[in-house]
Amino acid sequence: MSNPKYPGTIKLLFFIIDWTKAKVVSKVFEQENVPFYFFSKAKGTANSEILDLLGIGSSDKGIILCVEQDFMVPVLLKGVRQKLGAHSAGAGIAFTVPLSAINQPILQILKESIRQNDAALDAKDAKKEGKDMSNEIKNDLIISIINQGYSDEFMTAAREAGARGGTVLNARGLTSNKPVKFFGVSIQDEKEIIIILTSRDKRTPIMEAVSKTYGINSQANGIIFSLPVDAVMSLNVGD
Repeated sequence: MSNPKYPGTIKLLFFIIDWTKAKVVSKVFEQENVPFYFFSKAKGTANSEILDLLGIGSSDKGIILCVEQDFMVPVLLKGVRQKLGAHSAGAGIAFTVPLSAINQPILQILKESIRQNDAALDAKDAKKEGKDMSNEIKNDLIISIINQGYSDEFMTAAREAGARGGTVLNARGLTSNKPVKFFGVSIQDEKEIIIILTSRDKRTPIMEAVSKTYGINSQANGIIFSLPVDAVMSLNVGD
C-alpha cells in the first residue's frame, strides 16, 4: 500500500508517562521503525487529585520525544495504548507540536521509514484512531528554563495562575569553552527545564505570573516561552 501524499506535516511527538511504563513506548517505536526518538527521566509536579486525569503526578516520569510524520502519530498512539492495556489508567498523556522546518537528511530518512511501514499501516484504523486526538482543543506548551532549585516555588506560582501541573527536567547550559552571560543569564549554571501543558486561554496568565517573579531579571534567571500544541491525547484506553 502506498501513501503518495506523504511525507506530510512533520510533528514533534511528546509522551509523558509513568517511568515504570516508559519502556512500552520505546518498544512500540522499535516495532514501528521510528527513526528518531529521545528518552529522558523527569519529575512530575501535579497535585494528586488530578493524577488520574493527566498522568503527571509527583512520581518519576519518562519523557519520550520523537520526530515523525503526522499520519504516524495515531498509529504510535494506538500501539502504546494496546501495549498498556489494562495498566493504562493514569499512565500519562501524549501531544504533538508542529515543526516549521527540518534538515533534508532527516526528511529523507523519514521518507524511507514510510516505505518500511507501508505494508503494516492500515489507513482505515489510523483514521479511526485519529478521532481520539483533540484537534479542536487549543493548547500550548509553556517551556521555562530556570536556575536549579526554583522549580517548586515556580510551580506554586504557576498553579495559582491556573496551571494544573508540570514536568521538571534537570539540565546544564553549555557554550563553546567558558562561562558566559547571555542577557544576564549565566549559561553554564545547572538548570531546570519546566514544561507545562495548558489550554490557550490560561497561557498568558501563567506566563505573566511566573515571569514576574522568576523571569530574566530574577535570581531564577528564567527564560520562558511557549509553543502551540495541535493535538492532545490521553494514554488511557477508555478515553
